[in-house]
Amino acid sequence: MNIKKTIIPLILTAIFLGLLTSCEEKGFVEDPTAKLSFSTDTVLFDTLFTTIGSATKRFTVKNPNNKKIQISSIELAGGDNSDYRLNINGRKTSGIKDVQLNARDSLYIFVEVTIDPTNSNNPMVVKDSVVFNTHGNTQDVKLVSWGQDVHMIKDKVLKTQTWTADKPYLVYNSALVDTQHTLTLEPGTRIHFHRNSRFKVAGTLISDGTKENPILFTSDRPEEDYKDIPGQWDGIWLMPGSSSNIIDHTHIKNAIIGIQVDSLDNATSPTLTLSNTKIEHMTYAGIYARGTHIKAYNNVISDCGAYAIALNRGGSYEFYHTTIANYWSGSTRNTPSLLLNNYYTDENGEEQDGDLKKARFNNCIIYGNNIYEVGFDSLPSAAMNYSFEHCLVKTGQDIDARGRHYEDVIENREPGFISIEDYDFRLDTLSPAIDAGDLQTGEIYPKDILNNSRNKDEAPDLGAYEYIPGTGKQEE
Repeated sequence: MNIKKTIIPLILTAIFLGLLTSCEEKGFVEDPTAKLSFSTDTVLFDTLFTTIGSATKRFTVKNPNNKKIQISSIELAGGDNSDYRLNINGRKTSGIKDVQLNARDSLYIFVEVTIDPTNSNNPMVVKDSVVFNTHGNTQDVKLVSWGQDVHMIKDKVLKTQTWTADKPYLVYNSALVDTQHTLTLEPGTRIHFHRNSRFKVAGTLISDGTKENPILFTSDRPEEDYKDIPGQWDGIWLMPGSSSNIIDHTHIKNAIIGIQVDSLDNATSPTLTLSNTKIEHMTYAGIYARGTHIKAYNNVISDCGAYAIALNRGGSYEFYHTTIANYWSGSTRNTPSLLLNNYYTDENGEEQDGDLKKARFNNCIIYGNNIYEVGFDSLPSAAMNYSFEHCLVKTGQDIDARGRHYEDVIENREPGFISIEDYDFRLDTLSPAIDAGDLQTGEIYPKDILNNSRNKDEAPDLGAYEYIPGTGKQEE
């Protein structure tokens, strides 16, 4: 009986409190000091190009009270003249009125921005705020964006001209350097590409950067979340007939194919001379060449979904002090980082010879996360001339069986990069690539990609980077 006397009052009390709470939640907050809470006090957009809408950002508004709250209005302080746009409850608007928010419930506010051109070369700041009025109580969330004017290039055929570093260039759909014409890029030039856009060269491209002011080819999504995302634009295409292209101290990133070279092999001079350049984050290939002539040194090619370098249909190629570091993680990669091929299939399905006249790799690193990173696809009827001299190579091939193609090769040893995760392919202090290079090649290319001397110690290091004491992670 004593237990019953104790339990019954407790049950009645719980029922009473539950009913009381239920009644409270059905009503509206009447306290004039009651406030909303927000997931952030400022929505910050990265640098945006003028006329181009931003990625959508969002924040949440929460009613922390035990009753419904009536929000008199949610609106942009700049009203209809604001550069920003809101989406509230699926409705695009600059402001709405009389929004009910249940007790302890939340509401998503989506924000976009488009910045008008100002004919200024310098970035500009664009501000506004989302203002909330509740019972005469005003709160706001600040909106801040950095805007940048651009040179707009949309489906343009380019005659001989020079692009400068005054402000970025934005390519929509395509830009084509016309036959017999030359486009020269000055140091520091930045070229951004909208989705599915391509840079075509039927004439000549001179991308002449410096260590201090490299030239940049990348997407038009500057947000932090997109900085290393492959496939955001199509890439650079050196078309049949293009010649004497020079790409130096340039950074090419986030495309499908970094550089596709389709001009036929010219015995007198390279179709492309590529130096001191980084090509990274490609869904397919860093360099995709077809029966052409390339001379390359001091380059880093990394993070490619199929090939770092694919040399198809034969041709003539020289790669010196090149680092291929392909640790692709976006999907399963079943292809080698480097492919050598000496034929092609014509439009009738017939295999045609494409002599590989020369593919020379000297003082290079060819490594990645596959079992082997050098692959061969050849016909016995076509020439297949290649060599690896003073290289560090990850290969599943029998080097002894192909002995005449290999000289002083380090096989299947980890290169000892500083940070694969951070795409930092400088050499660690314990790297086997240190002092493993050919002296003569080091004298021909005495400076590395960072302009460090290769000839101050016993021998040059393999790859694009010379190890500098004090920079390896073992010494940090």
